[in-house]
Amino acid sequence: MRTKHVVMFSSGAASAIAAKRVADSVGTDRLILLFCDVLGEDEDNYRFLHEAAAWVGGELITIADGRTIWQVFRDRRRLGSDRVAPCSVSLKQRVAERWLQEHCDRATTIRYVGFDWNEPHRLAALRRALPGWRLEAPLQAPPYLTKADMLAQLRAVGIEPPRLYGLGFPHANCGGGCVRAGRAHWRHLLRVLPDRYADWEANEQAIRDYLAKDVAMLRDRTGGVVRPLTLRALREQIEAQPQQGELWAEDWGGCGCFALEDT
Repeated sequence: MRTKHVVMFSSGAASAIAAKRVADSVGTDRLILLFCDVLGEDEDNYRFLHEAAAWVGGELITIADGRTIWQVFRDRRRLGSDRVAPCSVSLKQRVAERWLQEHCDRATTIRYVGFDWNEPHRLAALRRALPGWRLEAPLQAPPYLTKADMLAQLRAVGIEPPRLYGLGFPHANCGGGCVRAGRAHWRHLLRVLPDRYADWEANEQAIRDYLAKDVAMLRDRTGGVVRPLTLRALREQIEAQPQQGELWAEDWGGCGCFALEDT
């Protein structure tokens, strides 16, 4: 039986470039671009998704759990944070695993992810978590590319990357937000997309009310005491003391939706 090639296609730049490398290497007649829709991406991501898929070739397949991240938090009775991301587990990892189990044979399938050259630990963790599957990360082989290189490559073929990159975000996931994001990231979202920040703030407060608990995506470590830091409290800090943000300018956090975790 011929090998099937499945690329985890996220609607971001890295997975698109990774998919193109796969297509150039093995062709497109057995290539699947698998997109897990969390129902909360930036609207421009969907435009990019289809343009990039047409450039790469192969078959674009969209799958979804059907819930938003906020519905997952209610169902799991747990708000996502930098410590645990039930949204990633429920809306991407489990959805993808279910589809792969139903449609692919481990013996004749290669799975590809968009981890780049400075993320070998993520590929190693994924391989440990998914024994029996062959997993590859095309961007961890030369030529090694920076994010700027990837964006330039897309523009060179007439594809404008998702607008979130142009707005200064390091990734194009979840509309510019992420439960794993740090204070600098949220400060940036407040500055460039205040309406979206307000939406995240309102949804976080709704989960706090539903759980009747003092929980938050962020943590405040001022004075050596760790306490929840809500998006509302962070916004009020920024508005009261705009210069304070420079103290945590490097606190961007991170996003890793396919770094499997046990939750």
